[in-house]
Amino acid sequence: MRPAQVRLDGWGWRHAGRAAWATSGVSLSIEPGERVLLLGASGAGKSTLLHALAGVLGSSDEGEEAGSLTVGGDRPRPGGCGLVMQDPDAQTILERLGDDVAFGLENMEVPRDEIWPRVRAALTEVGIELPLDHSTEQLSGGQRQRLALAGALAMRPGLLLLDEPTANLDPEGVEEVRDAVGRLVADRATTLVVVEHRVATWLPIVDRVVVLAAGGGVVADGSPDQVFRTHRDEIAALGAWVPGVGHGLVRRVAPAAHEAVLCAHDLTIGYEADRPVRTVTALEIPAGLSTTLTGANGSGKTTLALTLAGLLAPLSGRIHASAAISPAGPRRVTMLRGRPRSHRRSVMPTSGSPTEHAEPTPGVDGAITRTNPMDWRSKELLTRLARSSRTQSISSWPPLSRASSRSGCAR
Repeated sequence: MRPAQVRLDGWGWRHAGRAAWATSGVSLSIEPGERVLLLGASGAGKSTLLHALAGVLGSSDEGEEAGSLTVGGDRPRPGGCGLVMQDPDAQTILERLGDDVAFGLENMEVPRDEIWPRVRAALTEVGIELPLDHSTEQLSGGQRQRLALAGALAMRPGLLLLDEPTANLDPEGVEEVRDAVGRLVADRATTLVVVEHRVATWLPIVDRVVVLAAGGGVVADGSPDQVFRTHRDEIAALGAWVPGVGHGLVRRVAPAAHEAVLCAHDLTIGYEADRPVRTVTALEIPAGLSTTLTGANGSGKTTLALTLAGLLAPLSGRIHASAAISPAGPRRVTMLRGRPRSHRRSVMPTSGSPTEHAEPTPGVDGAITRTNPMDWRSKELLTRLARSSRTQSISSWPPLSRASSRSGCAR
């Protein structure tokens, strides 16, 4: 496919039912094979512009258009380019990993003997090394983002549109995806427009930076050196991570050790008993600090957070909350369509060790407290765990296998 030329002349879009325009007065020309980094404040219309270029904004029923916009000299049409959006879940289409990447190629009527080599090559480019029949339901958010990019890369489009493609990726994955895109556009056979807050990540492969104004129009347009030399502070104020510009954050000195408000012991987490994600030997979340979980995509960060929050039942092991954040009163179980209310949030294991439910324990004033988040009502989860999460910090992921020296939780 030939690289696409993009033309906008006073273009704008207002979504149906909205008084304000999402963006307006945008005049821009992008030459075939050019590589553009698109910046702007939240709400400046960056995603709206990408959707317009992809031909997926809809008809006049969905909104009002002003000015003109063409791709390759014509009105954009769905399927005419590769688009990777912010939400990875919204881009997962089919149940099997290989089929999902092949979906676009099949719609483009690519010969069958070309499809699967291109699928495998695209998956390798973005760092997914899983069988083609692997279930997309088993992918993490970061892996789904890579999958969406693989689908776009496999199409070898004339115009590639990326809307924060690294937002859900671990640091290693960010560079891996950037390099994959760089290889695709290296021969100038693909025009690239990428929206990203990680400016430094994309500077090695872009030729040009365009900054949209929040009120409409273009604030800056030129080479990266030119734009950041003349508009550096202004761009940083828009929320972009500009190289060499700090963000006014002050490094805190960690306070003295605090009692743990949440503990896990020999905790096996996952969604299916025969497919555990990982086992956490010991973990303590101290009060008064901010705890951060880091790790590669698919290592179980989200699964652990859901389990600690009482939204997903552990496959085995124990979670214990301190009396300071545990609700008082006996555990109340009501039936909902034949299932206990306390279990309706979770996917319960069908085999293996049963999950331990902590018995109610006396609080500091003698009242009975429930120290297992799985036994808490939805309102109790929101008012206790959400409140305590605003004041916490320390951990790394992996290994999460070392027991903390603090002992604020019962064993």
